[in-house]
Amino acid sequence: MKHHWVLTVITAALTAVLPLAADARAAEELKPSEPAPMFEVEDYGIEMTSGEAIDRPEPELPDASQYNREAVEKRLSERADERPDVSVERIAGVSALGDFVDEGRAREWVIRQYSHPQAILVNSGKATLEDVYRQVDDRRYMERNDDGSYIIRLPLVVRPGATLEIRGETLRLSEERGAFIANDSWLFVIDSTIIGWREKAEGPATYQKKSNFRPFFVGWGGSETFVLGSEFAHLGYNQSKSYGFSIAQYSKYDNSKLQRSAPHAWLIESTFRDIYYGFYCYEAEDVAIVNNTYRDNIVYGIDPHDYSSNLLIAGNHVFDTIEKHGIIISREVNDSWIINNRSHDNGLSGIVLDRQSSNNVVAHNVVHDNQGDGIGLYESPDNLLWGNRLINNLRNGIRVRNSTNVGVFHNIAALNGTFGVLGQIKDLSATDRNFVEDFYHQAVSLTVVGGKLASNASGPLSTDNPQYIELYNVDMRFPRSDVGIHFDGVLGAYQTEIFDALLNNHRAVRLTPVGD
Repeated sequence: MKHHWVLTVITAALTAVLPLAADARAAEELKPSEPAPMFEVEDYGIEMTSGEAIDRPEPELPDASQYNREAVEKRLSERADERPDVSVERIAGVSALGDFVDEGRAREWVIRQYSHPQAILVNSGKATLEDVYRQVDDRRYMERNDDGSYIIRLPLVVRPGATLEIRGETLRLSEERGAFIANDSWLFVIDSTIIGWREKAEGPATYQKKSNFRPFFVGWGGSETFVLGSEFAHLGYNQSKSYGFSIAQYSKYDNSKLQRSAPHAWLIESTFRDIYYGFYCYEAEDVAIVNNTYRDNIVYGIDPHDYSSNLLIAGNHVFDTIEKHGIIISREVNDSWIINNRSHDNGLSGIVLDRQSSNNVVAHNVVHDNQGDGIGLYESPDNLLWGNRLINNLRNGIRVRNSTNVGVFHNIAALNGTFGVLGQIKDLSATDRNFVEDFYHQAVSLTVVGGKLASNASGPLSTDNPQYIELYNVDMRFPRSDVGIHFDGVLGAYQTEIFDALLNNHRAVRLTPVGD
């Protein structure tokens, strides 16, 4: 399951791409959230150098085509064909349900089930949905409809060692009765539909407000989840691990007893819509999200979170996210790839790297018509943006905030509402951020090579007080201002030299504080 290529290739790519990491030492040696030294324009010097000194070859990208139907079927065939055992039992003591009965949450299921809460448990063996239906054998808990679809009215749990295969089926999860799916082992959803269902209305459990319960799916630590050619819809609400489609490690307290490895998942050629978070993960590893459609989701389309790593987010179409970003990785989501996606018409930005997410490659994405930035890096150093197209986003094409050692190579940023590329320092002390868990440095440094910055409303490029900025072979054209291309700050002080080096002498320039 492990993507052996990820850490090796990313480390090599960033080492080759960003050889000037030592120049960010001033920021790295700061205490968490301490501002970097502020420099005046006259503190900077300009250095002309060869383009080869800062350019680099295109990084080798992983082959997303390995995540396909044949690979999923092979994984399924490796599971032993043992007789399934399914039961309906009280939920007390079931590890996969612990999060949903702690801190008073059990009351929700008491009210919905009109009794002591129970769940459908796939205890062992290799079960199909038909096996589950036959062994439950109680219409109060699971029913087959006239159209051949099933509805469940209890939580459905795949227990350690068991396998559940849902193939070519439609499974409705009753909102009124508090149904959801918790995978604590192996789950395969192939060519199927999983849908939150409102029985009284005889229709889908469409989103109403964030506090209202809706059915959901969670894959726990140690689990393997495979979704292929399927649809998940009308799921999730604003409660921990109940966001809609989640892959999450157990809490530290629970996992000190359970000793589960990180959860894994492959999501391939599927659709996720009207979900509170289209995808969420916590301390997950080796997750492949490939060639899916995420549309009309509520807060985020794709949201890997909290200490996840070795993720491949490739070939997805993410659009019409209502509240926030299409794709966001946040809080030390490292050593991952976001490649060949299309993210557009989202409530805020198209793609975001946030809260110390580092050593990631964001390449060949098309990001347009978002209500925020095209790509935003917030407090996330040591990342590479390569060959992306950022078009007609309301704010910046690319925004690099409080992030050092960022490579911006061969991107096209055009027709954006402010800058093509913006380097920004921002004091976040007035926010509710936890500065121990989410530390950052008020510093920015970046290398911009190749690409086109065209017809952006505020100009092609701007940066606050950088630790350094390097430029080479950047095509800046079609200014919207009557005065043409005009830089501010340190770039403005050296504007003539910059354009002479880039346009006339085909040289690279590097601006950095020269010291005393």
